[in-house]
Amino acid sequence: MRMHEPRGNGPDGTTSARLVRAAEQLFAERGIDGVSLREINRVAGAKNASALQYHFGDRNGLLRAVLAKHQGAVEDRRHAMLDAYESAGVDDLRALAGALVRPPAAKLADPDGGPAYLQIIADLVNRPRPVINPADLEDPLSSTHRWRLAVAPLLDNDAMRLHRRLVAIRFSAVELARRARGGPHTDDRLFVSHLVDLVTGVMAAPLSDETLRLDAERSALAHPDTAGG
Repeated sequence: MRMHEPRGNGPDGTTSARLVRAAEQLFAERGIDGVSLREINRVAGAKNASALQYHFGDRNGLLRAVLAKHQGAVEDRRHAMLDAYESAGVDDLRALAGALVRPPAAKLADPDGGPAYLQIIADLVNRPRPVINPADLEDPLSSTHRWRLAVAPLLDNDAMRLHRRLVAIRFSAVELARRARGGPHTDDRLFVSHLVDLVTGVMAAPLSDETLRLDAERSALAHPDTAGG
């Protein structure tokens, strides 16, 4: 889905910036689908009723602009953490959990829409059919794609098949959004460290005999011709 290039209102792009800030606030408070474009225009103080369409094209274009405002910093920080992990040359699942959690967690302390961004991300990653895939899981330039590749050798085949990495991504996003809704907080360090522990546990948790049996039964039903070996 191609985003219209934002168009400024003078050299500083005042109108487009106000529209992005209004969208952050309203999308976070009521959900991406719970806000009309007319209301975003009104909250942004746009005098022209078609200002949003002029600057962003449509709701999805505006949503992409909201994400782009924050995603660059998250991407840069995660890539830097993955660079350090690769340079260390030591398998460390908790370090990789930190590389997933800590870059977006820095947005908890970002007064320019950071907590709202985290709530919007949680909305997106928990949709069965998201309008936008904010994680860009298959984009080879994405830090999340790179993270998934780094984690894969540390998980067994059963955990990979049951999508542990995606579960970790969703769990992290939901917990960060919950923290963001309850903020601001004077110190997020304990919360972030504990969340890194929990994400590590999500990825490392052993599969029970029951889960393995049910997974085998599902596989047999999906592929009856190969069930007998």
